[in-house]
Amino acid sequence: MKSEEAIGRVAFPIVVSGASGAGKTTLCHELIAGDERITFSVSATTRPARGAEKHGEDYFFVSDEEFGRMRAGGELVEWAEVHNKFYGTPRAYMDGRIAEGVSVLLDIDVQGGVQIMEAYPEAVSIFVVTPSMEILEERLRNRRSDSEESIEVRLKNAIGELEYIQKYTYIVVNDTVEAAVSRMAGIVSAERSKRSRLFKGITWRDFVGL
Repeated sequence: MKSEEAIGRVAFPIVVSGASGAGKTTLCHELIAGDERITFSVSATTRPARGAEKHGEDYFFVSDEEFGRMRAGGELVEWAEVHNKFYGTPRAYMDGRIAEGVSVLLDIDVQGGVQIMEAYPEAVSIFVVTPSMEILEERLRNRRSDSEESIEVRLKNAIGELEYIQKYTYIVVNDTVEAAVSRMAGIVSAERSKRSRLFKGITWRDFVGL
């Protein structure tokens, strides 16, 4: 049926951001595990591969010179420098997967998220929050992997990150993983059913098979 074909080709970038400790990475992994039509974005990076990481699967490992060429040539949707190494999202990878009907999920900081949304106005943007700042602090402390100084810095940074919340279309409260993932899946499902996405390049007659 034409409708099935149209629904099957609906894909878009999914930008997921949130303060450190909000649990967005766990939610992203769970969302992808339950939906074969969503995949993680694969970034280009100048850092060397670690352990069993594979080129083209975990990252696109490139030289400083190649990264600079990609950046200058407009081949990166967004990029950032972290610990003297560069990371960026290749436009060709994003566009290729979306053309295949696979949505590309980016678990990304707010600055990078805004860059993605500017490059792809059709992107679905989700900001993950905890039920309260007290719970965010509790989760950071329960990880038992950060010093007191580090926790204080993360909490301070969280306020700055929350300033970007108004730029995101959807807010998901991560009270429990199961409930939050269900909300995210519902957002994706609703976005796939939007008329503006389904009728892109076709008419309603095409859609229903007339």
